[in-house]
Amino acid sequence: MSNSDDKNYVASAPVAPPAMDVEGQTPTPETASGFGVSAITRRWKSEDFLKRGSLALRGVALLFSLIAFITMASNKHGDWKDFDKYEEFRYVLAIAVLSTLYTGGQALRHVHEISTSKQLLQPRTSALLDFFGDQIVAYLLISAASAAVPMTNRMREGADNIFTDSCAASISMEFLAFTALALSALISGYKLTTQSQI
Repeated sequence: MSNSDDKNYVASAPVAPPAMDVEGQTPTPETASGFGVSAITRRWKSEDFLKRGSLALRGVALLFSLIAFITMASNKHGDWKDFDKYEEFRYVLAIAVLSTLYTGGQALRHVHEISTSKQLLQPRTSALLDFFGDQIVAYLLISAASAAVPMTNRMREGADNIFTDSCAASISMEFLAFTALALSALISGYKLTTQSQI
């Protein structure tokens, strides 16, 4: 070889084999870009999982809100042991009723949409309602529970009886309903941000 051939010689780097997808198949141009059939079915499965997860969380929030409502509403034991004599416990009851109505309505709407595959509201409106509704009701739940905890603790220091136990149970159910709705709000926020702009 001559010196001129050495200057033009370029060493070739080893070529890596094409990347494999989860199933062990080499991706085609359609699937590599995310627009193929498998990408669409993955998105449908993901959206279906999110819908069912959101429905399950709202169902759990409905259950806990209903238990909080029933427990506090039936907490009347005479004299100072009536929940309606205390502003904090009336607030817990009011928010439990509001949360029960909201989560019940949302759960019914989601069941209807999943079973009939028809949406009652525009997708963007539905996503906004889910997100802001979950945020507001979750805030009200934690607010009511937090307002009633100090009063219940003071009462339990003096006397631990069925009235204070029922108050504590109702407050606990509101905390659990808050947790379920907070997780649902995370899903709603994810659905809202990933929704295509139409």
